[in-house]
Amino acid sequence: MKKNLKILVITGGVISGIGKGVTSASIARLFRYDFKVTPIKCDGYLNTDPGTINPVEHGEVFVLDDGGEVDMDFGHYERFLNLNAKSSWNITMGKIYKKILENEREGKYLGRTVQLIPHVTDEIKSTIFQIANSENSEMLIIEIGGTVGDMENILFIETVRQIRHEIGSGNISFIHLTYVPSPTGINEQKSKPTQQSVKTLNKAGIFPDLIIARSSQVLTDQIRKKVAMFCNVESTSIIDNVDVSTIYEIPISFYKQGVHKILSSKLNIKVDPKIEELSKLVGVIKSNFFAPKKIINIAICGKYAELDDSYASIRESLVHVAANLDLLIKSTLIDSNDLNESCLKGFDGIIVPGGFGGKGYEGKIIAIKYARENNIPFLGICLGLQLAVIEFARNVCGILDADTEENLEKDKPLKNPVIHLLPEQKGVKDKGATMRLGGYPVILKKNTIAFKLYGQDRIIERFRHRYEVNNDYIDLFEKNGLVVSGFSSDFKMAKLIEIPKNKFFLACQFHPELITRIENPAKLFLGLIKACI
Repeated sequence: MKKNLKILVITGGVISGIGKGVTSASIARLFRYDFKVTPIKCDGYLNTDPGTINPVEHGEVFVLDDGGEVDMDFGHYERFLNLNAKSSWNITMGKIYKKILENEREGKYLGRTVQLIPHVTDEIKSTIFQIANSENSEMLIIEIGGTVGDMENILFIETVRQIRHEIGSGNISFIHLTYVPSPTGINEQKSKPTQQSVKTLNKAGIFPDLIIARSSQVLTDQIRKKVAMFCNVESTSIIDNVDVSTIYEIPISFYKQGVHKILSSKLNIKVDPKIEELSKLVGVIKSNFFAPKKIINIAICGKYAELDDSYASIRESLVHVAANLDLLIKSTLIDSNDLNESCLKGFDGIIVPGGFGGKGYEGKIIAIKYARENNIPFLGICLGLQLAVIEFARNVCGILDADTEENLEKDKPLKNPVIHLLPEQKGVKDKGATMRLGGYPVILKKNTIAFKLYGQDRIIERFRHRYEVNNDYIDLFEKNGLVVSGFSSDFKMAKLIEIPKNKFFLACQFHPELITRIENPAKLFLGLIKACI
């Protein structure tokens, strides 16, 4: 274990989905200037990673430079801390159990009965400290997924309890994010769910130093006193986390409430948060939220419309652009399973994001055709590129049966697979972590929209796909006005396409939304919105 290592542990209570990831990232932001901070996310599910989980169930899958498919909270970590995370920082119970079983088969437990405690908790501890050592971390921000009381996260909570015992209470601090409801018809804040949540945490041996209350309004003095008394914390250690117009207000709010001072006092450290640049950008966002100078309406035509978090990074990319261009971007998620042209009227721009499987394909193709024919700024991402190629092949090149091999049916051979399986994917049976994943170089063709946006001929972007443009058709496409403006480093795969005669019609095989920062918006989103303006 690294000497003088400081650890902040964030747990959640009452209900899920109240923003532990954003809270963890916001707290980390206050310490990033004075310490080397490493964020760790502990997830209780038995999947090795979220790569095979439907986004509607778990939110979007976030892909890292190293090819890791991780929890979407890593998007918040990267954007708030301006770092490139590593897949090892996402500790799932599936990874831990897999390692335990491998160790048992190799005889590493010397014939002992393998148990949840100490073997599983020891493995979690070992993983956490390995991360700290390999990253030369000075501070760990450990977010424990799920809600206190869930069976899935009990072992993670027990592990951090043991860590406190081992490193001393002066080197670790516990932060509990809870929910304070104001039931309709009562119009009164209720503290009982928070009390019960903290008592559940106490039974597990954890006593929070800081309670952050997620609510629609600032806590009343009465509720604050109740929480302080029944949860055994000082009233000054109860922090408001109210609804905001942008999540980037949260670290500023925490700063104003002195979160960094409370935690630094507990850990006996000194911090000097720098929030001026963030405050300036947040000021732009808020001013346009309440009194917009200009409004741009964007349609996001996606197949995972049941959950907004399915496209969280795309929405964040638009927030970053809006802050830097001093305007308001309103994005509307349109279900591509029920899409028709009338759904798209009144929008300034259209985004068709990624996805898997044939569900919702044709609706996305309708959106792409509408954007191309009506010269509406369009950005296609991953599957969005593949479907833009299919639409162009069908409606411009006259290949009416053009399709993707992803839609291949065993009894119906595909005559014109304008999108086909990557060569290295043939014969692959496992679905998890077998795609083209992570950061790869892209070579840009000069005198193209893409080249002008990036201002250079070589970029690094993050990928997550199994299918690609079929090179047999590229000459035909280019004769009809579609330009391949970006290639893989060996020039064998098309990575960017555009139609020069349109105001802005561009699609990429990679995911630009995964590397956007509020201080440095993703170039393709910036280009899209400028074209809309």
